[in-house]
Amino acid sequence: MTNNNFIGGQWLAGSSTSANINPSNLADVIGDYAQADAEGLNAAVLAAQAAFPAWSTSGIQARSDALDKIGSEILARREELGMLLSREEGKTRPEGIGEATRAGHIFKFFAGECLRLGGETLPSVRPGIGVEITREPVGVVGLITPWNFPIAIPAWKVAPALAFGNCVILKPADLVPGSAWALAEIISRAGLPAGVFNLVMGPGRVIGDAMVNHAGINAISFTGSVGVGGRIAEACAKNLKKVQLEMGGKNPQIVLDDADLAQAVELSAQSAFYSTGQRCTASSRLIVTDKIYPAFVKALQERMARIKVGDALAAGTDIGPVSSQVQLEQDLSYVEIGKAEGAVLAMGGKRVACHTGSGAVGYFMSPALFSESSASMRISREEIFGPVANILRVKDYEEALATANDTPFGLSAGIATTSLKYATHFKRHSQAGMVMVNLPTAGVDYHVPFGGRKGSSYGPREQGKYAQEFFTTVKTAYTLA
Repeated sequence: MTNNNFIGGQWLAGSSTSANINPSNLADVIGDYAQADAEGLNAAVLAAQAAFPAWSTSGIQARSDALDKIGSEILARREELGMLLSREEGKTRPEGIGEATRAGHIFKFFAGECLRLGGETLPSVRPGIGVEITREPVGVVGLITPWNFPIAIPAWKVAPALAFGNCVILKPADLVPGSAWALAEIISRAGLPAGVFNLVMGPGRVIGDAMVNHAGINAISFTGSVGVGGRIAEACAKNLKKVQLEMGGKNPQIVLDDADLAQAVELSAQSAFYSTGQRCTASSRLIVTDKIYPAFVKALQERMARIKVGDALAAGTDIGPVSSQVQLEQDLSYVEIGKAEGAVLAMGGKRVACHTGSGAVGYFMSPALFSESSASMRISREEIFGPVANILRVKDYEEALATANDTPFGLSAGIATTSLKYATHFKRHSQAGMVMVNLPTAGVDYHVPFGGRKGSSYGPREQGKYAQEFFTTVKTAYTLA
């Protein structure tokens, strides 16, 4: 059975289908999913436009109830949804369940935000005139989501878009349609009017490009690569669309001489390698000061030796597969690039067989660690998006800070230290949107803003109450008393 697109309140076939393959076991076909074309997207836009006038002015209690119902069902089914997520994306089962749980909490948070959207009443500088400042929905919003968080990122875009009265067209990553389809199926039964939420699956070069250039879509929220994000920004500027971009990262993790070694090693391993390094907040640059450097390298190697790579659904697996053949080839190519540049491959960096003994063929790779690298190397400058990290040796905190900020990205940054002085200074002077002190660089809450600086992000922040900056527009109204 084909899992179809959801357009205008109906499940509709596409122009073709695509198989969803388990990266832990390439013989496991999760299901066939419809692939829409430009005509299908246009139908979704027309349905959203037709639904917008009533939905945008609907009662906030009805919106809140619908989002709360969606969140409750996600939480009730989190183990089932988490298993599906792990099966199609490659996260371990506990990570998959955790992500599904987060998606449920996001919808429940924005169920509350429906009721908390505020405004201002101000006096005019002219006597006898009152001023009201309110927020209204933007319109029809196109949401383009990535493969590495196939239910959490759709949730944190869809939930605020609906909460603030927008109509939605969701295009999930072509690699992982299953979690988005499951989310759409839950949303389809939440009582939303037809056309308020639409799921249009298909490749970015077809659906994504059509969304960005469609005159009926008022805003685009995108999470993905820097290259694609740049092209979307140009197209949205040309077409006068509101745009929100979350893109790449080359996140630094500083380890100072005074750090707790065991803590620093654990948070570095978690940041760099868990979730197979396939997180935009993962730390692939470990910046370590002189005195602790030898002990840190040795201890991190010992910690890496205990990491179990295997089937994402198998008990005891620490790291599942890389998401696809393309991603595996890219990761392995960067290992060769690092060696060619003169860095020392201290550990890992090879394709490995599945550790479960099942005989399944999947995209498995041992985590790779480089030492004796420099900040000018490509492995220190370019986002790899896999379980590959390199250690940069520096003299002191000042050099560590300069090295951490020497990047075109600015998403997340961490420091391991017992010094309040250095922790405080780093929080202020790190050129990143999110800063972690004695915590992994990956791992954020759903009720606070998410986003970065420089080449990592463009436009308003995502998540928490700050989501209103993108999904609403401000209106100023004057009244003569």
